[in-house]
Parts: sequence; C-alpha cells; structure tokens
Amino acid sequence: MSDRNDAQAYVDDMARTRGYVLDYHKVMAKQDFPVLQAANDLVGAAYLHQRLLDRRTKELIFIVSLTVMRAAKGHIQSHIRVALDLGVTPQEILEAIEISLPEAGVVVFQHGFEAWKEVVGADGIEPTVSVHDGAGAASA
Repeated sequence: MSDRNDAQAYVDDMARTRGYVLDYHKVMAKQDFPVLQAANDLVGAAYLHQRLLDRRTKELIFIVSLTVMRAAKGHIQSHIRVALDLGVTPQEILEAIEISLPEAGVVVFQHGFEAWKEVVGADGIEPTVSVHDGAGAASA
C-alpha cells in the first residue's frame, strides 16, 4: 500500500473511530502523515481509548475545555455532534458549557453557547416590548 493509500485509510479510520475528522487532520494526512499519527496516538491514549471515564463524559469535558480555550466553533460543534450521537441530551451539553461561566466568564460561555445553539437548533423568546438591538448593551 502506498503512503497516500495508508493516509487515506488512516483518515477513514479516524472518521469511524471519532465520529468526525477535523480539517487539520485531512491536511496533515497528506502533508505530514507521521506527525498526524503521533498526535493521534496521544489523542487515543487520553480520549479515545476506554479507561475509567466513559466516552460521554469525555465528550462533555472536551466541549467545556474547547469552549474555555475559545477553540474554533466548528471544532466545538464536532464534539457536540459526537456527544449527541452518544445519547447526551442538548440540555446536558448546555449544562456542561455553563460550567465555564464562573471561572472563564460570560464572553467565553457565549462562544460555546453559540456553537451549541447552532448544532441543536435552539431558539429563544423574543421580547414583546420595544428594545434596542443589544449591540451597545453590556453583556450579561
């Protein structure tokens, strides 16, 4: 099997195992396959392989840590989708994201919240009184 076929098989296996493949995985598979394999080995040991924490718990931890780090919205959303596929409810995911509020603050929470809202299709309640658009209002 050629290096390209090995890399393709590896990316396909990542998709099956993780339930997602990030853009950098795809590019690294083609551009520097050995480093992708090394990085993925670390992810496997810490995240994918069954140890004491189950996969649902690990996904919630990942979602919160990515939220606090202000990771790309798509990265957070990929873990939200995996969590949903594993049977985690949208409300459980929101509760996990809310854990970021006391330590990291409202702005960080809003980053994860927006990712969650888009994936689960959550909507809100509109005020029935006249209000400004909120652009200049204090965040809270």
